Amino acid sequence: MKSVLITFDQAYYERIIVTLDKLNCRGFTSWREVQGRGSHTGEPHYGTHAWPSMASAVITMVDDSRVEPLLRALKEMDDATPRLGLRAFVWNIEQSI
Repeated sequence: MKSVLITFDQAYYERIIVTLDKLNCRGFTSWREVQGRGSHTGEPHYGTHAWPSMASAVITMVDDSRVEPLLRALKEMDDATPRLGLRAFVWNIEQSI
């Protein structure tokens, strides 16, 4: 089992949820408004007058076999519109209840 944290521009929100559904990644938790900036490129997402865009985040726990298809789909989105910003991070899940 893996945990995938996805952070992205708000404009991606519906597409991310549809992608999770298509790949049978049922369970997730989302935060509709988060703030941040990329470590290398991209504009800050602060929700301020100077930097008005906001980001969102989703965390999902998936079987190992679902990780690569999910990352591939997310990379396609990011490659199509790189200035929006989309990142995904994967962790091992040791235990769950």
